[in-house]
Amino acid sequence: MNCSASLDCSGAGDAELAEQFRIIAEIGGDIAFSIDCASGALRYVSPSIEQLLGYSPADIAAQLDDPGSALAALCAGMPERVRRLRAGDRSRLRLVRETELRGAHGYMVPVEVLSALVCDALGEPLTLVGQVRDLSPRRQREAERKRFASMLNHEFRTPLSTIDGAVQRLEATCQDADEPTRQRYRKIALATDRLIAMLDDYLSPERMAEIGGERKPTSVAPRDLLDEAAAQVRAAGRVASVEVGELPDTLRCEPDGMRLALKILVDNAIAFSPETAPVLLRGRLAASGIELAVRDHGAGVPLDEQARIFDKFFRGRNADGLPGSGLGLYMARSIVEVHGGVLNLVSPAPGGAEFRIWLPLARPQPHSDHALPAAGDAPAAPGRHQ
Repeated sequence: MNCSASLDCSGAGDAELAEQFRIIAEIGGDIAFSIDCASGALRYVSPSIEQLLGYSPADIAAQLDDPGSALAALCAGMPERVRRLRAGDRSRLRLVRETELRGAHGYMVPVEVLSALVCDALGEPLTLVGQVRDLSPRRQREAERKRFASMLNHEFRTPLSTIDGAVQRLEATCQDADEPTRQRYRKIALATDRLIAMLDDYLSPERMAEIGGERKPTSVAPRDLLDEAAAQVRAAGRVASVEVGELPDTLRCEPDGMRLALKILVDNAIAFSPETAPVLLRGRLAASGIELAVRDHGAGVPLDEQARIFDKFFRGRNADGLPGSGLGLYMARSIVEVHGGVLNLVSPAPGGAEFRIWLPLARPQPHSDHALPAAGDAPAAPGRHQ
C-alpha cells in the first residue's frame, strides 16, 4: 500500500503538477487524501492527519480496510459511487458531507469531507481524492455566538422587564394623571414592547445561529441599506451625505441583521459627532465584495483605544456621560462576521471615525466537473465601542 509523500503519477511532468496541487490543497491547513478506486488502497494522506487524529499515515493505511478505522468514512460508499458513475449517473461524482472521525485516544473529531472521483480519458474512475477539514473551530464559534446571544438577550431583557412592569403599575394606579402623562406612559410601554420584540427577532440564540449559517436565501439591495441608514440620520435631525459607487442590485444576507449592524454604526456616528456635522454613508465594490461605510466628523477614537473598540463592554473616554452599555459595536461586528464579512475602524484625515463593513459577494457555482470554488479574501481588520 503506497503512502508516500506525493501522488503516484505516470510522467515527471504529471508528478510535478500533482505535487503542486497537493501543496495547494494543504496550504490552508486541510488534509488531502487519495484512495485507489480499484483496490481501495490508500495512495496518499497528509502527514498533518497525525495532528488531527493521533494516527500516522502508515497507521491509517494499515487500518483503511477496517470499517471502524479512522478513515473509513472517507471511502464509505465508494463502490456504489463507482458503480453509479459507470452507469452514467454523475450525481455522486463530487460529495461534501460532515461526519466525525475517532482519534487514536478515543475522542471524536468533527470534520467536513470533500471528495471527488478522478477519471481517465475514457471516463473510468481511477482515484478518489479529497480534503478533510477540522470543524472544531467552526463549532466553537457557533457555540460562542449562542452564548453571546443568550448573554445579550438576558442583559437587555432584565432592565426592559423592570421598565415594563413599572409602566404597567403607573398606568394602573395613576387614575388622576392628566392625558399628556398617560400618553407618555403609553409611549414608554410601546417602546418597551418594541425592544423586547427586537430581542426575540434578532438576539435569540436560534436567530443568531441562523444568521450567516444554513438558511433560506434572502437578499437586499445594498443601495436600500444606505438609503435606510440615511433616513435614520435625517430622522435624528442630522444631515446625511450618501456616496454610492458601483454596487450589485442585490446582496445575499440576512437583511434585518445587516440593518441592525448599520443602525448601530449610525447611532454611534450621531452620538460622537457635532450636531452640525454631516454623517457620510458610502457604498462601493471592494476586494471581491462590497464595502458599506459610515463616517462621522467627531473627535475620532484615541489611538490607545482603537485595539479594544470592538471588545465586549468597552467604553472609551469619549463615551463618558453618554448612555450605552459597551455592547453596540461588539454586536455589530458579530453580525457582520457571521455573514463572512469584516467590520473595520479607520481614522480618516482630518478627523472623525469611519467604520467600514466588507461583505463577500456570492460567487456563481462552477459548471465544470473539475472546477473548484475559490475563497474570497477579506481585508484585514483593526478594531470604537458604543
